[in-house]
Amino acid sequence: MGRRRHRLRVAEGTHAAAGARLQRGERQGPRRVTHRATAQVVLGLGADRRGERERLLPLHSGDQPPVRAPGRPGHAARRGPAERVRPARPPRRGDPCGGARVGARGAVRGRTGALRLAHRARRPARARRGRGTTSGARALRHVARRRPGQARRSRLQDRPPRPLQRPDARGNARRGPAEPPRQRRTGRRRRDGRRARTVGGAVTGSELERLLRRDVEGDVCFDDYSRALFSRDASMYAIEPLGVVFPRHADDVAATIRAAAACGVAVTPRGAGTSLAGQTVGAGVVLDCSRYLDRIVEINPEARTAVVEVGVVQDDLNAAAAPYGLMFGPDTSTSNRATIGGMVGNNSAGSGSVRYGMTIDHVRALDVVLADGSRARLEPVDEAERARRATASTLEGSLYRELPELVRAHAGAIATDFPPYWRRAGGYRLDRLAGDEPFDLATFVVGAEGTLVVATRAEVDLVPKPRRSVFAVGHFASVAAAIAATGDALSCDPAQVEMMDRTILDLSRERIDYADLGELLVGDPEALLFVSFTGEDEDALTGRLDELDRLWRAHGHGYHTLRAVTAADRDALLKVRKASLGLLMAASQGTRRPLAFVEDTAVDPAHLAAYTERFRDVLDRHAMTAGFYGHCSVGCLHIRPFVDLTDPEQVRRMRAVSVEIKDLVREYGGVNSSEHGDGLARSEFNREIFGDELYEAMREVKRLFDPDGRMNPGKIVDAPPMTDHLRDAALPPAPALRTRLRFDVVGGMRGAADRCMNIGACRKSAPGVMCPSYMATRQEEHSTRGRANALVKALSEPDPEAALGDERLHEILDLCLMCKACKSECPLGVDMAALKSETLAHHHERHGVPLRSRAFGAIRTLNRLGAAFAPLSNVPGRVGPLRSLLARTLGISTRRPLPAFTRRTLPRWYAGRTRRSVPSSGGPQGQGTVTFLADSFTTYSEPLIGQAAIELLEHAGWDVRLQSTGCCGRSSLSKGLLDDARDKASDLVAALTAGSEPGTPVVGCEPSCLFTLRDEYLALLPDDERVRDLAGRVRQVEELLTEAIDAGRLRLRTDSWPAGRRIVYHGHCHQKAEVGTAATMALLRRIPGAEVVELDAGCCGMAGSFGYEAEHYDLSMTIGRQRLFPAIDAESTDTVLAATGVSCRQQIQHGTDRRALHPVELVRGAFGRRVADRE
Repeated sequence: MGRRRHRLRVAEGTHAAAGARLQRGERQGPRRVTHRATAQVVLGLGADRRGERERLLPLHSGDQPPVRAPGRPGHAARRGPAERVRPARPPRRGDPCGGARVGARGAVRGRTGALRLAHRARRPARARRGRGTTSGARALRHVARRRPGQARRSRLQDRPPRPLQRPDARGNARRGPAEPPRQRRTGRRRRDGRRARTVGGAVTGSELERLLRRDVEGDVCFDDYSRALFSRDASMYAIEPLGVVFPRHADDVAATIRAAAACGVAVTPRGAGTSLAGQTVGAGVVLDCSRYLDRIVEINPEARTAVVEVGVVQDDLNAAAAPYGLMFGPDTSTSNRATIGGMVGNNSAGSGSVRYGMTIDHVRALDVVLADGSRARLEPVDEAERARRATASTLEGSLYRELPELVRAHAGAIATDFPPYWRRAGGYRLDRLAGDEPFDLATFVVGAEGTLVVATRAEVDLVPKPRRSVFAVGHFASVAAAIAATGDALSCDPAQVEMMDRTILDLSRERIDYADLGELLVGDPEALLFVSFTGEDEDALTGRLDELDRLWRAHGHGYHTLRAVTAADRDALLKVRKASLGLLMAASQGTRRPLAFVEDTAVDPAHLAAYTERFRDVLDRHAMTAGFYGHCSVGCLHIRPFVDLTDPEQVRRMRAVSVEIKDLVREYGGVNSSEHGDGLARSEFNREIFGDELYEAMREVKRLFDPDGRMNPGKIVDAPPMTDHLRDAALPPAPALRTRLRFDVVGGMRGAADRCMNIGACRKSAPGVMCPSYMATRQEEHSTRGRANALVKALSEPDPEAALGDERLHEILDLCLMCKACKSECPLGVDMAALKSETLAHHHERHGVPLRSRAFGAIRTLNRLGAAFAPLSNVPGRVGPLRSLLARTLGISTRRPLPAFTRRTLPRWYAGRTRRSVPSSGGPQGQGTVTFLADSFTTYSEPLIGQAAIELLEHAGWDVRLQSTGCCGRSSLSKGLLDDARDKASDLVAALTAGSEPGTPVVGCEPSCLFTLRDEYLALLPDDERVRDLAGRVRQVEELLTEAIDAGRLRLRTDSWPAGRRIVYHGHCHQKAEVGTAATMALLRRIPGAEVVELDAGCCGMAGSFGYEAEHYDLSMTIGRQRLFPAIDAESTDTVLAATGVSCRQQIQHGTDRRALHPVELVRGAFGRRVADRE
């Protein structure tokens, strides 16, 4: 080992020891920490700079923040940012920006020594001159120069080292694309083909990257793929930036702005990238504040305020405030991924604005960075304080001097030319500086879209969280009828009045994740009106429901009113309502999409019916159809016309509609942008909206804040035409590409990836499954959206075959667990598992198939050999040297237990059993033949599961035919061995259909194998009619058993289960994606006396072979630790765990030391013996 690598590992081990100590103590609860600055919640450990004690790593949003609680000893006082604490973030895999870090939780329980990601060692970041203390890289070298015994006395920072770079083929650490070779000359060509260029005498490109890497502690990404990923947001626009910066703190934001100014380029702030008008795309540097600036600094229950960094997600803030009965008022449909900073920049509102107003009404103060890189705190100040601040000879001082003069000079226009309607998100809020109120620049910059300042921290108001809520859902024969009923709803003082049209309803019925809504509806409505009431008294809420029902009946509104009073019904309704945008986008066909350009207008609700009718007339005149949904309570309908941006004629009509709607909204005294902002879609029309004088005043505001025009230029003022920078028009025609899977969408494989409209549902942290790798890493490229955009880039290259073999693309797709959650939870149904399989196949063509992929692809053969030589074949899994050999040759983690084989396989048992040996249940009538598909693990490792299923089916009257001779090809699909998977699929289809009667059910116990028959087989063998027939016959074994129990053919013993004993069930990701877990839950609930609970714990993290692979082991366990393991640990030891997936059961056993059973085992125990006998 070279000296440098040895030194790095010594330094790395200093942090790992503390992490390992934490992991050993996780199950026993927090240990005592004596440092006076720490909070009561111990969530991570790091080495103190002098090694004298262990200190806490900073808290991460979503865990308990420091709280100013009345009467609570030891609560956190208001301290500086460096003194506050935050929970340790889960370990992150390294990215090309060099910014991922491994936290203390990355250590393995019970292990000490160096903490590193196996097979992914990365060099620590290079030393950089920065602000404050010694940088992490310099500190590491400082430690490495000492002898091992001296490392504890080094000046290490309070954070673990960054992950090392992925090694090259010879095992040597190498640079990633984000750390290119040092440039000696400005014009030297970079590896990605870009040259440094000059703007106004300032150097950009490589020189800007050099400055940023020198001055910014956070991540700096200038590689082609990172730029492509951040060229889009949820709008119809795309602009490729020069690079992306992920600041760790406000000093990084300031350094980025200064470096960009020195190089003459623009800065575009970005939160979650869910903006709909193009606010967060720009040609300069994108400043993504969502990765690291995500601390909930303080919650003050007495004052009802919170202090948060701008990257905090709205739902995370609400979760932290909930124990104190508080929440953040604005409620956006993207609340599970929208950041507070994005809401501030956009002046977001959401469905509850009729009661809680807009974001601007909840902002108390902002910490910001100005255009010259200086920092300022914006808050309401009285005249004396304003005058004092105005004396400073700084940019901030000039604002306090010149803005009041500007307001006085244009007082008349400010008083008369702003649109009169209150729900306004466009333009600069000069009206907030007029009048006798304190001079408040904090609220003034709300809605400025990052064109004036970049916020880094916000102090916001919180509101009491209602304890109870109920819904009335009116069913209407038309959108117009639903709008007409809004007035009666508003008279009952609702919290929300929301509408959605038939387009969204029909799409929700087609998606398994939203199908619950269809079961609640009556008839076939053209539109629904959701009216919610919140409060403290249930009787009072019921009375308001009664009053609304009475009014609607009296006035003939609607044909049915559904009352949703249970939590399950409310959740089903809210889930669909919040997914309205995504569901509507799912109606896209190729590049014809429902687009956001006139979707954010708002008028007084009293005029909404007439306005909507006129709006329809405009659309009809231009031969456009549209989807309708939105907030009727505040007169805001999100009307999204379908437009193909690759068709110049349709683009011309789109602009014509925008012009007419702009004039129409002015006629009704409304606003052109009510919550989605101006961005690139509407800024062009602001001069006409506000008038010449007010618009020129806004341009002067921009000049005062941003003299050089580099803060997100082209938004609000001096904007390009709305038809510039359109995303679909910018893409070249998709080159021809031969694929092994058939993608049944317009545009083939690229069309399947380009279905993603960047709404960001895959960036959520809970609930649901999607996207486990993003939840663990919080990196855009490890989200479904990031991968989809990377694939669009690759598939748009002149040679897509070569692009699909690119190593950087392979790295982006590598952490996809292929859980298929995106297929169901992504409203647009982007199937990243299929896209990754196809991409891997092309990668193998150029680089060859790795030995490990071949081994996993042949898993059934290996399992058959393992069973034949059991128990001898189980020895390698228990002998250290043999495990090390497996690690070296196949990259199998030595920390992951290997499954054991048994000689008494399922086929042997099946061949040797007799029906008379099975206890009789009363001689049920015959039900015909059912084929039981025995997967590799049920056949060779867990045959008792197959035995239980077959016995129960036979007792229920089925003649069970065992199919155990062929592999479904699931493992080959996962590894991109698509030719092999097709051969296996063809063989298994022939075996399952040979001699099989039409309609014979095919069942199995392993969801990933069973549902491959009804999903991937259709893409592998699209022209084989037998496959379509077979897909229609696939059923879950749970369905047949539940039907048998309900029909009395299968009787469970009433004394087989202790009354009230809990069964906690964890569903398989593929099962959730294809059919849901309802059938399994129904079967478990048939067990007499059992209390059955389903965990919402996301993906277990195992994902078949993924969790065995050495380089993925840490991420696999991190995913499990996020939600699944804590949920299981919270259960008593008497609770019985159930899981349908073999990977899930293995991960639960490994992560919690508790065994999970397959549901059929529990039912078999309830049928013939006590479950305790089977445990």
